[in-house]
Parts: sequence; C-alpha cells; structure tokens
Amino acid sequence: MAIRVLHVATGNVGRIALSQLIEDPRFDLAGLVVSDPAKVGRDAGELAGVDVVTGVAATGDLDAALAAVRPECTVYCALSETRLFDALGDVRKILASGSDVVASSPVPLLYPWGVLPDRLIEPVEEACRTGGTSVFVTGVDPGWVNDLLPFAIASTCRRVEQVRCSEIADYASYDGGPVIFDFMGFGRPVGDLPRMFEPGMLAASWGVSLRLMARGFGFELDDITERFEQEPAPEAFDVAAGHIPAGGVAAMRFQIAGVVAGTEALVIDHTTRLRGDLRPDWPQPAQDGGSYRLEIVGEPSYRVDVCPTSVHGDHNHAAIAAGAGRIVNAIPDVVAAPPGLRTPLDLPFNTARGVFATTLPR
Repeated sequence: MAIRVLHVATGNVGRIALSQLIEDPRFDLAGLVVSDPAKVGRDAGELAGVDVVTGVAATGDLDAALAAVRPECTVYCALSETRLFDALGDVRKILASGSDVVASSPVPLLYPWGVLPDRLIEPVEEACRTGGTSVFVTGVDPGWVNDLLPFAIASTCRRVEQVRCSEIADYASYDGGPVIFDFMGFGRPVGDLPRMFEPGMLAASWGVSLRLMARGFGFELDDITERFEQEPAPEAFDVAAGHIPAGGVAAMRFQIAGVVAGTEALVIDHTTRLRGDLRPDWPQPAQDGGSYRLEIVGEPSYRVDVCPTSVHGDHNHAAIAAGAGRIVNAIPDVVAAPPGLRTPLDLPFNTARGVFATTLPR
C-alpha cells in the first residue's frame, strides 16, 4: 500500500522532491504546505512542474494540513539556513503529531550530537517519543557525499589515514538568493563576513558530517578546525541569484577538518566559484561546472570523482536532484524505523529498489 505523505515547501529541493512524490507509486501525496501566499490554492502538479493534475491544493497552514491529512510521513524541504529555530519548531510539531519526517533541513539534525546543545536536541527526541515517530535529515553535502560514499569506498581498504570529501562547483546558475548572498556572502566586500564564516558556523554546518563519519569509522574527534579564503570579482557581473559588484566576493574556498591526535583525519573541502576562470590554482572539477571528489589516503588509496548530470538542468540542478532523491527514497525505511533521530548508520543500506520498481515491468 502506498505511504500517505505530506510535503512541505516547493523551493529548489522541494520542487524536485514533490515531482517524485507525485510520480512514484510507492507514495500517496495527500497534502502540500507552502510559505509563499502566491502559491496557496495551486495544484501540486503545477508547483512541481509536472504535467499532472493531482487534486492536491497547496495550503499555507501546517497545523491544518497535519490535522486534515494525518500523514504517515512528512517530507520537509523548507529553508533553515536563515531560520533554524523556526525549522526545528516545525519538525518537532510534525513529529509530535504522529508523522515521521524525512528532510533536507534543519541540517544539524543530520547528526546533532556534539554540534547542537542538548537543550535543542532533547525537544526533538521528546517529540519523537510523543508521536512514536522518527526523523531522518540528509542531502548531498552535508549528506551522502560525506557519509555513504566514504563508508562504501573505505570499506575496501586495509588501512585509512585520511578521508577528504570535496565539492568543486560553479554556483553561477544557482538561483537561491538567500543562500548565495545572505548565508555565503557572495557579492560582499572581502572581509565583510557573512553568517557562514562567523566563528564556529562552518564547524556547526559541516561538523555533523565529520562527527557522523568519525562514529562510522569507530573513533572520536579531538577537535574540529575551520579555515576559508575569499576572492573578489575583477569586474561586475550577473549570476542567476543576482548582481556581483566589482570587488565583491566571487569565489571562496573553505575547509572543515576533524582532528585526531594532531592529524586532520577527516576533511570537508569546498571550492565555490561564480565564474570558472577565478582562482585557477584552487581545485578544478572533473566535469564542466562542478563535481564531487572523494580522496582516501591509505592502502589502497583512492580518488573518486562524482559527476552528476540531469536531463532537466545543469550540474547544480543535478546535485539538488540527488539530494531530493536521497530524501524521498529513504521514506519507507524511515517509516519502518523505531522512534528517534535516525542517521545513515541506523537505517538499512538503500539499494534504490523502489526507484527501479517504478520503471521495470511488474
């Protein structure tokens, strides 16, 4: 029987996730919640960009939707980078209502222990107990690029000394203005630091993945360090999210490292450009536009380049689609899981069995 699902948000991730929920027979889309008043009342198929009339009209009222739909699982894709406490409140409300949650945010819930204070974790766990529900937050990076991928490749090694997970991408086609300008600080003068570069923010944002990797590899981190560089635009230019003035930040590189016994054992390394010609000395992607890279120093050592593509868009679209797919495909396992905060270490290995079942003959 199809799993009854409520969907929240139709932004970059949410729109793609919504399209799969509509088309995938494993799921019964029963409700849709949006934050933009202009979207209220519109059909889910229209908002997902698919040529289907679902009969599910968007509402702006999460409480009403939960009461009317009574979903088995809620797919939560609302932005949290600039509204962490609101997003945590939404997730607690959904869990306490009796609905499991799979989500792209709030990112710290991917592995909150050692990252969020107990006063923020305990209410989520209490909501799980109240509703008898579970929550699983994931994505690409933070997400499967720094948990499933390194675990799979490192499982072939007899010795591992360092794991480095990299994103190398041109974000010029990414239209998420709040992330590009408010959180990452593109377009600002060099040194006018955005929220992402406030002390501890990189460690908080990607520390979830470092601590999850450490747990999976069987050790504890002594420390998490962070460092970054910014590169100004040589002249003004426009990108999908807006305008970059001359001298405004147009490229950045940041690294977050998990330190053990004085050694950077786990490293997450991001090189983000708004123009491909900037800082040619920084890491270059394995395909035009962007790619992910896993490097393992050990025996044997590896360099694995992951190059996502999509018939619906460029590398940025493909990466977002990968995160959305990971969330939606986890729904059956999360519904079957015992109550609580769940991580990839708690769930079965997902073999995409449901994805193939939608395309092969019955």
